[in-house]
This record gives sequence, C-alpha cells and structure tokens, in this order.
Amino acid sequence: MADPPKIEALFRPKSVAVIGASGKPGKIGYAIMKNLVDYGYEGKIYAVNIKGGEIEISGRKFPVYKSILDVPDEVDMAVIVVPAKFVPQVVEECGQKGVKVLPIISSGFGELGEEGKKVEQQLVETAHKYGMRILGPNIFGVVYTPEKLNATFGPTDVLPPGPLALISQSGALGIALMGWTILEKVGLSAVVSVGNKSDIDDADLLEYFKEDENTRAILIYMEGVKDGRRFMEVAKEVSMVKPIVIIKAGRSERGAKAAASHTGSLAGSDKVYDAAFKQSGVIRAYTIGEAFDYARTLSNLPEPEGENLVILTNGGGIGVMATDAAEEAGLHLYDNLEDLKVFANHMPPFGSYKNPVDLTGMAGAESYEGAIRDALANPNMHSIAVLYCQTAVLDPRDLADIVIREYNESGRKKPLVVAIVGGIEAKEAIDRLNEEGIPAYPEPERAIKALAALYRWSRWKKKQKKE
Repeated sequence: MADPPKIEALFRPKSVAVIGASGKPGKIGYAIMKNLVDYGYEGKIYAVNIKGGEIEISGRKFPVYKSILDVPDEVDMAVIVVPAKFVPQVVEECGQKGVKVLPIISSGFGELGEEGKKVEQQLVETAHKYGMRILGPNIFGVVYTPEKLNATFGPTDVLPPGPLALISQSGALGIALMGWTILEKVGLSAVVSVGNKSDIDDADLLEYFKEDENTRAILIYMEGVKDGRRFMEVAKEVSMVKPIVIIKAGRSERGAKAAASHTGSLAGSDKVYDAAFKQSGVIRAYTIGEAFDYARTLSNLPEPEGENLVILTNGGGIGVMATDAAEEAGLHLYDNLEDLKVFANHMPPFGSYKNPVDLTGMAGAESYEGAIRDALANPNMHSIAVLYCQTAVLDPRDLADIVIREYNESGRKKPLVVAIVGGIEAKEAIDRLNEEGIPAYPEPERAIKALAALYRWSRWKKKQKKE
C-alpha cells in the first residue's frame, strides 16, 4: 500500500472552505469563519451551506455555496461542521472536488461505540480513495500561527506565535489551553485537535512537526494511541531532534474507562505507557501546569553543555528550596570555590558565594547584573537559575530587563531560568521574561524542575548517540 498523502495542506492551505458556515453568532460555523477572518488568514475563504445566500463576518461579505462542488476554485482544506448523518455525503463530495484535507468538527462517531466506529472507518476509506486525509472527527479545529490560520471555534483572542506545537485529544481542554497560553505568554506554532484520530494521529503530526522550522518542541494531551508501536518508533526518532512533552490522562482504572467513553480511546496500562515514554525520550508531565512549565524550557532554551548548575539568589530561603529541588531532580550544583569566588565582587562581606550564591537581601540592579554576567561568561558554569524575592531594593521589572539584556548579549548559549516571588510587579516581570522566551516562574521549585526536564531530554539524547 502506498504511503498516505502528506498533511502539509492542514497547516499551509492556499484556500479553506467551511462546510456548515453560518452568519449567526453562537453557531460553530460562525465562530470558525470569524476566527479565519479575524486572525488574518491570507488565503481564500469559502462559505458552504445548503441554505445558500450570503453571510457577513467581521464586515466581510461571503457568498454561500450550496455545495463544495459549486465553489469555482480549488479548495485545499474543508472544515466540516454539519450534523453527523450528513458527513458521509459531504466527504464524498469533497473527494470529487479534489480537497486535500478534512478537519471534521462534527461529533457522533467512534466515541458512541461500535456503530459509530464503522461509520468513521467508512469516512476514512472514502477519503483515502480520493487521496484525502481526515483530522478528527469530534474536534475543535486547527491553528498554525506562521500562516495566520485559525480554523477553530476556540478563543478569538490572538494567539501569541512561538515555537511550541500543542496537540490535544480533548476538544474542550484544548480550547481552554489556547486561552491559558494567551494568559501565560506561551508562544505557539500550532494547535491541533485530534479527537477520535480516525486517520491523522499523533505519529503523523510528530513527523510533520519534526520537519517544521517554526516548531522547536511538541506538547501532547493524550488519552490513548491506536498504533502503539508506530507511535513509539516515531516519537523516538523525533525526540532525537525535538523534545516531546506528554500529559497522559486515564492513569487510573476509572480514568481509563472515562477516556474510552470520551474519545473512544483504548487507554491501556499506565505502566506500559510509562515505559514506552522513557524508551522514546518523551518527557512525561502529570499536570497541565507541569507540562507547560517543561514546555517553556524545552522550546526556548539551548541544551546544556555540561552538568554544572549555578543558583543566584537574594534570599537564603528560596536558595535552599531551589537546592532541595535540584537535588531531588538529579541536577548538580557547581561547587568549585575558586570559580565561585568571582561572585564575592557582587555582594556585601556577609554574603555567601558558595552555591547557591546568596547575594543577600541588599542585592540591587548592579549586584544581579554583575553576577548574571559572570555566570554567563564562565565556561565551567553550564546552566543558571536566577532567583529573586521581591524587596524594596530592586523592582522585579528592572530585574527582568537586566536578565533579558545580559542573556541576549551573551548569545543565549546556556540554559537560564528565572523565579521571581512577589506581588503584581513580580507577575509583570515574569510575563515580560516569558514574552522574550526566557522561562520564568513564580516559584523556585518550578523553575528548577523545568530546567531538569531539559536536562532529562538532553541526557537521553546523549545516551542514544553512544549506544
């Protein structure tokens, strides 16, 4: 059997049709049209609805074609938003039209049981007969920020572009995560809802993102996989080039049953998944927060060239907490006092240049600037954690500006994470750093664990190369 067609048209379509388009706010067919228009998609957009007529979206008027076959031009991607019973006929017509890829938003298929799975299988057979691929069904759509493509009924706010691709098997959670990434300043290259995975699955998407120059890391919310062996092989291959973070739901017996009724997933034994992820170099996260914490370091920072971590802090307490977290995560605190002595230049006599380096509560802009610069310049210091408890001596936003300037001037050759504990100004400083692609957190443990995720991936890769 020939390889199935490539899925390029899912991310870079020259034209998009919405089948089931609507001019009524509140309808999914309206939301998808509005997102396509408002997000700035530059290709052609076609509205298709059996009712015909004309609709207006954000001031733009669209003629409504009664069938995809009536659209006068070529259509690369058709987003299907019609009730389940009409989907087989629409897929057939899309095949006749020469459409390349079909995101099927409609639900009412494999997640309902065996009968629905049979219909789903027929849809895939029809699609493959015409050389088409299906995404879904039971999804909320697809986003690809470099092409200003937002073919979803997710948030209308503009998603910040960035190097992370997000794949979600849950529609509602995926939509919520899109909103969350906007709030948390996480830049995305793509968001893909996979739903029932009748055709295009995680492995297909991993293969695409492996080659995608706009993606540096991949985050997956997963309930189960159809072809475990293929997924493992592809994940291992992709992990050698780009890191993959997975939140695997359905860990408990009850959770696995819930996953089966949600997307028709076979969740399988959690121990099997755990072992498979470790073999494939996948970084597993157990919560949404943890997954995005890891994704920040893995998508933005260079790999460490060695094991030596230096912690710079103005508070003994957070320094100790970070040290505990580093030890638990298997990170090595650099302890060569000859090298560390350089930090004595940036602290009062009662400060401590032993690692964690305590610049003391008196540390102002100059102390942090000098210490960060020296740590970045020393080839024996391979990674840096900058910690700060908010004091009256230094505004956290000024610290953020110092970190951004020093890190950029150093050429960003080492991993650097930041934790700032404080109030509103601390939150603003954290946002500013994250917008610049410097992972910043409100707690020291989160910064250290996220740095440890980068080390875990890097160590796995080195081990694979030796074997």
